[in-house]
This record gives sequence, structure tokens and C-alpha cells, in this order.
Amino acid sequence: MEMELWYTEKQTPDHGITTKIRRTLHHEKTKFQTLDVIETVQFGNMLVLDGMVMTTDGDEFVYHEMITHVAMNTHPNPEHVLVVGGGDGGAIREILKHSSVKTATLAEIDGKVIEASKTYFPKIAGALEDPRVKIEVTDGIKHVEDLRSVRKSMIQ
Repeated sequence: MEMELWYTEKQTPDHGITTKIRRTLHHEKTKFQTLDVIETVQFGNMLVLDGMVMTTDGDEFVYHEMITHVAMNTHPNPEHVLVVGGGDGGAIREILKHSSVKTATLAEIDGKVIEASKTYFPKIAGALEDPRVKIEVTDGIKHVEDLRSVRKSMIQ
């Protein structure tokens, strides 16, 4: 008899999501959180931070496209864009689809999320290698405070 492994994220006391997993690919405690990458049967690789699903290979586009294109299309000419958080790179990937974008800055507090995303989510994080992208491993709130004099389109 083969043992099955399942991952459950409890969202409320009465509701959660469960998915069958093949194996754990990565586990570490960073300075900020517990970071796991799990290979699932249904969704491919899954990024989990502090027990909460952040993204999966299989359905990440739903989240990244919605948070990015809605905001980007409300701005008449987004040239310099800041993403606070989003170390998986999905929002940056979608931002770079807009031809007006000259620079996209990612302010992510946990560099380990960026590293894991580049390793286990190359289709999502690949855009982080684009020359228009600047990565700042820093507290996003502090970064925004430091940039008060600069106008930027902001997502997240």
C-alpha cells in the first residue's frame, strides 16, 4: 500500500483547501517566514509562505494578470512601476508586457523568496532577469518612504 501525501491550507475554522502532493522540494526558515515549495499533482509547484499558498505553476496567471493589468490599464502611460512584495516575479512579468514601461522595481523584504522563485518557478520569475527590472531586497514601506519625491505607478 502506497502512502498518499496531502497539503491542507486552513482558511477559516470551517473551510480550507487540500491538494495531493508528490514531494516537498524546498523547506527553510528565513529571517522573515517559513518558506516551502511543494510539488503538487494538480497545480505543479506551489509556493507556501507561513502555511499560506502564495502561487502555483498551474493557476498563477489568474492572480498575476488581474492585479497587474487592471492597475496598469488605469494609468495613461506607466513608465516607472514599483511592486512591493511579489518576490515570485509574476507581477513584474505582467508589468513588462506593457510597452510604455521603462523600469520596474521590485521591493521584496525576503530575498530567499526571490531565490526560491528563480529556482522552482522559472516561468514566473524569469522576467526578473529583464534589464528593465531593478530588485531591491528591502522593506517595501521603507522603500516607498524613501521614494516619496518620485512619482510611480504602484501595484500591491
